[in-house]
Amino acid sequence: MEKIRLSILDQSHVRLGSTTADAMQETLRLAKLADELGYYRYWVSEHHNITNIAGSTPEVLLGFLGGQTKQIRLGAAGIMLPNHSALKVAENFRMLEALFPGRVDLGIGRAPGGDRVTARLLNPGNTFSETDFVQQIMDLQHFLTDKHHQVKAMPKAETVPPLWMLTSSGGSANLAAHFGSALSFAQFINPTGGPEVVAQYRARFKPSATLKAPEANFGIFAFCSEDEAVIERWQTEFDYRILNIERGRDTPIPPYEEIAAMEYMPEEQLRINYNRGRMISGTPKRMRQQIETLCAQYGVNEVVLCTISENPEERITSFKLLAKEFAL
Repeated sequence: MEKIRLSILDQSHVRLGSTTADAMQETLRLAKLADELGYYRYWVSEHHNITNIAGSTPEVLLGFLGGQTKQIRLGAAGIMLPNHSALKVAENFRMLEALFPGRVDLGIGRAPGGDRVTARLLNPGNTFSETDFVQQIMDLQHFLTDKHHQVKAMPKAETVPPLWMLTSSGGSANLAAHFGSALSFAQFINPTGGPEVVAQYRARFKPSATLKAPEANFGIFAFCSEDEAVIERWQTEFDYRILNIERGRDTPIPPYEEIAAMEYMPEEQLRINYNRGRMISGTPKRMRQQIETLCAQYGVNEVVLCTISENPEERITSFKLLAKEFAL
C-alpha cells in the first residue's frame, strides 16, 4: 500500500463557553501546526445559520490561513455551489490560486450547508434543481479553464485549482466521474456505502482537462489519545453531539457530567450505535489499524480527519499523536 496521507477538515467549531474569535484562532493554530507536522491538506467548510459552527465563508478563511502557512494544501470542503454564482466561485478560487499557487483545492457540494430558508436567502434564484446544479458545474469548469465563450474569470493564474466533488450518498459521485473531477466521500455524514460509491466512481470516470485519472479520499470524525479515560470521555460527548444535531439542535453540548448521567431511550441508543460508523477513536496504534483498514476498503491512500473536541488541547494532541504514528 502507498504511504497514507493524513488531511484535516476543520468546521471551526465554537465550543461551550467560547466565542467565534476563539474558534478562528483555534483554526489558525491547527492549520499552522498541520503545516509543520506534514499533513497533506487542510480543508474548511461552509455552514450557515448554525450557532456553534463559525465556518461560513471558506473563501475568506482560506485567504487568512494561506498567508500564515507554507506548504500544506488548502481548500474548501466545500463550497455549496447552489448558494453561489459559478463565476464568483471561479474568481474567488482563481484569486486564491494566484496568491498560493499549486496549494488550493476547490471542493463543491450541492447541499445548502444549512436549512432551506437560509439557502433561499443566500441565493433567491436557487431552485434546488439537479439540472441547475449540473449547469453550474459545467459553467464552473468553463470559467476555471477559460472555455467560456464570452466571459473570463479573473484574475488569470498560471495554475488551476483542482475540482473536488463532495458526496455522502453517491449521486454526486456520478457527476464527479462524468465531469472528470476528484471525489471525497463524507463518511462522517453517512457511515454506509462509501467504498462502493468510490469503486463506482472509478469505473465510470472520464478524464478531463484538469484530471487524467480518478482521485478519491474519504472523510471521517476522529479522535486519538494515549489515555483510555480521555477517549471514553470524548466518545460519550460525541455520541450526544451527533444525536443532538439529528434532533435539529445546534446549541453547544452540556458539560460532560450531565451527558454521562443521561439515560437514552432504546431508539436513541440504536441511533448512537449507527452513528459510531461515522467516527473512529482510540490510541495511536488502534487508530492506525482503523485508518489502514478503511483506506484498504476504499482503495485510497488519503483520509480527511475531522476532530471536534470541547478541549482544544486534546484536539491538538490528537493530531500530533497521529502525525507521529504515521511518521508524517
